[in-house]
Amino acid sequence: MLTLSKKIKESGKGDAKKKESSPKPQHGRVSIRDRLLIGEVQELEKNITSATCKVTFPEADCLHKFYVEISPDEGMWEHGTYEFKVEVPENYNIAPPNVKCMTRIWHPNITENGDVCLSLLRDHSLDGTGWVPTRTLKEVIWGLCSLFTDLCDFDDPLNVDAADHYHRDKKGFTRKVQYYIQRYAYHEK
Repeated sequence: MLTLSKKIKESGKGDAKKKESSPKPQHGRVSIRDRLLIGEVQELEKNITSATCKVTFPEADCLHKFYVEISPDEGMWEHGTYEFKVEVPENYNIAPPNVKCMTRIWHPNITENGDVCLSLLRDHSLDGTGWVPTRTLKEVIWGLCSLFTDLCDFDDPLNVDAADHYHRDKKGFTRKVQYYIQRYAYHEK
């Protein structure tokens, strides 16, 4: 799966040949981001193996663009499958990945157009839990999964309408969540 590692090895061999033959600048080098992603993706494959979370790479040699599919097995969003698109910027691990929810959802921390509110995805966070270079993709995926359980925050929402709806009418909020699941995210177990 990790054909990028082959590219790194080949790149290293090619670099040695280039150095011997000419002092020209090297082009096509593998970025720091891509080197980091090789190890992190291997770590993901070891640790993200559950029926509730699935990571897919549309292109085997493009590790910086992938999808995360989350199917909560408890809580209000149970019976739904939610797809997140993750793009890792070139300046990773200094900057956090960009995450967008591709499935329409009624949630206080995810807008209807897919913006995600998760502290560890912020460059700067008031609570001190924002992105730091020691964080990994595994933590991002665990954070996304936790948005459907313990990290769901109605008191610090991104989708203010959803949070207000919950505070005003919990039963109505639950009905709307169920409607969105049936319409946009339903999956059979």
